[in-house]
Amino acid sequence: MGSEFVDVSLPVPLDQPFTYSLPETLRHRVKVGSRILVPFGTRKLTGVIVRCHDDRPEVATREALRLIDSEPVLSEELMALGRWISGYYCAPLGDVLRSMLPLASEIRRGKVWSLTDAGRDAARQLLLDSSPDDPAAQVLGMLEKRPLSAAYLAKALPLADKAIRALERKGFIVAEQVQTERDPLRAPADRLRVELDGTRRRGGAEEKLNKPERELTAFLELHPGSHNLKQLEDMVKNASPAARSLARKGIVSLTPEPAGIAAGPIRARHVLNEAQQAAFERIREAIEARRFETFLIHGVTGSGKTEVYLTAIETSLAAGRGALLLVPEIALTPQMAGQFFARFGDRVAILHSAFTDVERTEQWRRIRSGAARVVVGTRSGVFAPVQDLGLIVVDEEHDGSYKQEETPRYNGRDVAIMRAQKAGACVVLGSATPSLESRYNAEKGKYTLLELPGRIEARPMPQVELIDMRQEFLETRKQETFSRKLMEALAARLENGEQTIVLLNRRGFSSFVACRACGERVQCINCSLTLTYHKRDRRLLCHYCGYAEKVPSQCPKCASEHIYFLGLGSERVEEELHRAFPTARIARLDRDTVTGKRQYETILNDFREGHYDILVGTQMIAKGHDIPNVTLVGVVSADIGLGMPDFRAAERTFQLLTQVAGRAGRGNIPGIVLVQTINPDHYAVRMAAMQDYAAFYAKELNFRRMMLYPPFSAMANVLVRSEKQEMAMRMSSELGVLLNPPPEKLRIMGPAEAPVPRLKNEYRYQFLVKASSRKALNELLQSVKKYAADHKWGPTALVVDVDPLTLM
Repeated sequence: MGSEFVDVSLPVPLDQPFTYSLPETLRHRVKVGSRILVPFGTRKLTGVIVRCHDDRPEVATREALRLIDSEPVLSEELMALGRWISGYYCAPLGDVLRSMLPLASEIRRGKVWSLTDAGRDAARQLLLDSSPDDPAAQVLGMLEKRPLSAAYLAKALPLADKAIRALERKGFIVAEQVQTERDPLRAPADRLRVELDGTRRRGGAEEKLNKPERELTAFLELHPGSHNLKQLEDMVKNASPAARSLARKGIVSLTPEPAGIAAGPIRARHVLNEAQQAAFERIREAIEARRFETFLIHGVTGSGKTEVYLTAIETSLAAGRGALLLVPEIALTPQMAGQFFARFGDRVAILHSAFTDVERTEQWRRIRSGAARVVVGTRSGVFAPVQDLGLIVVDEEHDGSYKQEETPRYNGRDVAIMRAQKAGACVVLGSATPSLESRYNAEKGKYTLLELPGRIEARPMPQVELIDMRQEFLETRKQETFSRKLMEALAARLENGEQTIVLLNRRGFSSFVACRACGERVQCINCSLTLTYHKRDRRLLCHYCGYAEKVPSQCPKCASEHIYFLGLGSERVEEELHRAFPTARIARLDRDTVTGKRQYETILNDFREGHYDILVGTQMIAKGHDIPNVTLVGVVSADIGLGMPDFRAAERTFQLLTQVAGRAGRGNIPGIVLVQTINPDHYAVRMAAMQDYAAFYAKELNFRRMMLYPPFSAMANVLVRSEKQEMAMRMSSELGVLLNPPPEKLRIMGPAEAPVPRLKNEYRYQFLVKASSRKALNELLQSVKKYAADHKWGPTALVVDVDPLTLM
């Protein structure tokens, strides 16, 4: 006999499963890890089954509506991983499981309007009393016949939106949230491939085909194989509707167009040098022994870490196991994808957040079926359902993009290590600038350290020189963006036909706009931050919430016309370079010029092909790119970020400067790096220039030890927020009473205003919790969550960030 009840985890802020009864038809079919459609309030939600049982609850239960998957979409291993993430990061299990499944494209969400009893009475009266053109009467008249979707009503009555809202307020109509499986035949034509179904029966249905269907069938018989439906429309009139109709009759089959990143240039395969071979041998031994072990590859920029990854993946495949490579969001370029396609062919699947839901779903299904044994993905790729996982590689393991900044706030690197441990797989973390936590774990023997101390083919490291901009001002008496030395070096590269990268890690034209008369700065209406001036768009923009406004012609406070622009951004750097070098071909790469994956790839590829002489950008240009003709890297200001109220500020500055310096001299011509700074004596800047990671690690570790920051404590940031300042202050005060005095093994700082006190129209107060025991920290955080739930705090009032990467 099957189960009578299921516990379902739903993507709602309540951290608990919900019990539903099962109709007879589903009792023998449900399995843990499958998705199921259930009623929740007035909505219908898709959840994941976490338990099947016969324990009748004390309260009445509602009946589940429909089973979406006959087989579990989350394996036992991934369900266990989801529960660990939920517990460790204090996140609702429903939110965790939702983030693990990229199958949103299979479910179509919508709203269905229907009449209430009061609405039926009102409809009869209104239809008698009002004009036939009255939008409210039209809506009630249509709904009297049957419930209708919001999409249908919007199409049939484009001007009835206001009337619908008024009828809902009066209680005449009610909306039900619905979720239905999306018809795969309704995908866009360019996302489908069509071919004749080999199992089809001849005759019968074919005799009743209309003209477009007959023409398409004839074309496919003359041109066997699979064709892109969009391209067929140029050859066969009305091919798209004909193909969909034929698919429903079983005459042709429609399949999703495989998604992927177009392959970029492929580097020749290198023979491993002595250091690479030694590192690979240690990894190979662990893979073949099917032993969980974490390796940290600390290799300088250009030391050939990628080749070690590729060779290790081959070993995992040879052992009959799958492999997963995680890369930072922005590093998943055609160049990297090209190397994997060249080495592993169609066994590779790409998971990238810039893909559409349909593309991600198609790749996910390829991985789950075992067709793709090698997965290359960004942060959420850590949840890919790879069969018999033998190896996980986390490239640039220090990168901040592995940390998710909304619930569940997990770190992809740490989740990868936990997943590998549960799967008996091997983990390889790689970086030229490992995070202090990873390097400390290697020092303590928790990870195995593998070092690649030199560049491949004995290429020299770039020569780095610091330029003191205070001294530059004293000598020139001018406040210039570029030093004389950097301008001379840029001119020399242009003359020699070599390329240059110029970094300024700040978007926009000017950092802020101020009034000369009263000193007022133009601030965001939603955040306690100044607006950044973007010259190309002729507007002021908040980089946190997206609020924008026109550039004021006078001061909003004192009405003075003396408005001026202060600070520097990448847009202004580009403009000044155009002015200094009118014939140079200059491109800019930041979030303003790149709104999608393909634009990013186009700019980078054009630079690699030599179509641009200078590439200006933010930290996007510092990550992992291998462009042999770049012989000069200029850093406009090394000091951006150093003054942040964040204990990781020095580490982030050191990593960024070291990484961008590594873009120079990767070909046959040695490279130079010129770093402009007003803090040449700061240890992060000085040691990045010396490319001395060991010295920086020792200095920074000593600071962390004295201040009890990670890795010498476990840490969490607890944020209380509300749109009303009084409410935020009251809740944080209540929490302060609960947390003081702090339990043993814990140190609590706060409540205090967050470094950005108001963000996205919410006032924010925070507590910083340091703990010598993970268990004690987790118990405290769970008690904080329970307190918020017991006191009916809003679902977004409390934010718990375990192992925060930033305290802003």
